[in-house]
Amino acid sequence: MSHANLMNNYFSPNAVYTKEDFKRCFWMRRHVFERLLRDVHQVNPYFRQKRDGTGRPDFSPHQKVTVALRMMAYGSPTDSMDETYGMSEFTCLYTLEQFCDVIVQVYKDEYLREPNQEDLNRLIRKTEDRGFPGMIRSLDCMHWDWKNCPTRWQ
Repeated sequence: MSHANLMNNYFSPNAVYTKEDFKRCFWMRRHVFERLLRDVHQVNPYFRQKRDGTGRPDFSPHQKVTVALRMMAYGSPTDSMDETYGMSEFTCLYTLEQFCDVIVQVYKDEYLREPNQEDLNRLIRKTEDRGFPGMIRSLDCMHWDWKNCPTRWQ
C-alpha cells in the first residue's frame, strides 16, 4: 500500500503532487531521482524488487531510494520511516548503507572528487555573476554584510 501511495503521489502520470512539490520534497528534480533509481537498480541487486518469505512483493526500488534520500536529506529517524513506509529500523539502515555504497561506486569519479581548474573557473564565474567575487575557499561568507540577516545569527 505504501508503494501504491508513493507512486500515486509522485510518479504516476496524474500524480497528486506537482513537479515543484516533488523538487521541494526530494530536494531534486524527478529526472535526477529517476537516474539515481536506474543506476542503483542496475548496480546493486538489493534495489531490485523481490518476494518476501510469504510470497508477497518486498519493498520496491522507489521505496528503498525514497527512504534513503529522506533519511539523508531530512535526517529522518528510522521510526518515522516505519510509520510512513512500513520499513523496519534494520531495513532502513541497511537500505541507507547500500544506497550510499552504490552512490560512491557509481558517481565517485564524476562528482565525488576535488574540483579541477576547469571546475574552479566555472564556479568563480558563477559566484562573480551572483555578486560574490573570490568566493572559492570562503564558504562561510562571514565577511559579507547581510542586510536581512536574522539578529540571532549576527
